[in-house]
Amino acid sequence: MTKSKFTDSQVMEALKRVEAGLAVPEICRELGISSATFYKWRVKYCGMDTSMISRMKELELENALAKSLAWCGALSA
Repeated sequence: MTKSKFTDSQVMEALKRVEAGLAVPEICRELGISSATFYKWRVKYCGMDTSMISRMKELELENALAKSLAWCGALSA
């Protein structure tokens, strides 16, 4: 899993600013991201708060670890 250049709170702040009425291209320009990245964030994090995003990332990391351990176990068997 790659490390994001943006923190969870920065992502949430960007999403909230657009909900408040700021234009998506303007936010993207400020953050230096593409509109596709912004819309991926919106699909992935819509309706979450910062603590929920952190928990989701922890679970994704645990899943990746479990998959790699299972894969290593399959190789040795």
